[in-house]
Amino acid sequence: MSTLKTLDRGLRALDIVSRRADGISVADLALDLEVDRAVAYRIVATLEQHGIILRLPQDGKLVLGAAVLGLERRFEPQFRRRARPLLDQLARQAHATAFISVAQQDKCAAILVSEPEDVLIRVGYRVGSTHAISKGAAGIAILAGRPPADGEPPEVTQARTSGFSLTKGALQQGAIGVACPIGGGTYEASVGVVAMEDLDVDRAIDTVKACAKALSALLTGAAQVTRDTV
Repeated sequence: MSTLKTLDRGLRALDIVSRRADGISVADLALDLEVDRAVAYRIVATLEQHGIILRLPQDGKLVLGAAVLGLERRFEPQFRRRARPLLDQLARQAHATAFISVAQQDKCAAILVSEPEDVLIRVGYRVGSTHAISKGAAGIAILAGRPPADGEPPEVTQARTSGFSLTKGALQQGAIGVACPIGGGTYEASVGVVAMEDLDVDRAIDTVKACAKALSALLTGAAQVTRDTV
């Protein structure tokens, strides 16, 4: 599959700007894109016209524009709709409450929950509920999806190595949680299950890993696209 080179550069520019908390100059953006400064200016002008990025008046650095918020608000409902069948399947296979959580600064928030129908006792998990991102399987999995950091908790390092986080009684006494990161760093999220002490942990790990892989494909696309000049 071929790509439009100009569009590809624009999307790459948007990604670069999004990763610079203090903004980035057009000159530095041109260096990162490996293009002439004149080309970078044309890309910036196009993105500015659509409100996706803006230029700060005090120093001319580029930051994300307000139009990105509109895209973000539309993204999550679409993602939840596509993820629902996968999460329902996970709840059935693991015989446990399944959830998808996202990072919200130093918090972890549940955006989608599915409860199994074939168990007598379920762990309640409410959409919109939050907890510290450093606690619970969901938050630890999200942190494990980030690059290694100095001084990070050992359970985060372990989760990154094993590909999943496992917690017992972290948020609720007697509850066991298993979670995996999804999104590949683009969208900081995790998927997991939580149940009481009768959880089949090995089965839960396998099913959560499989679900995380499928959800990551929804977010990033299963096919690898080659950048060609058109």
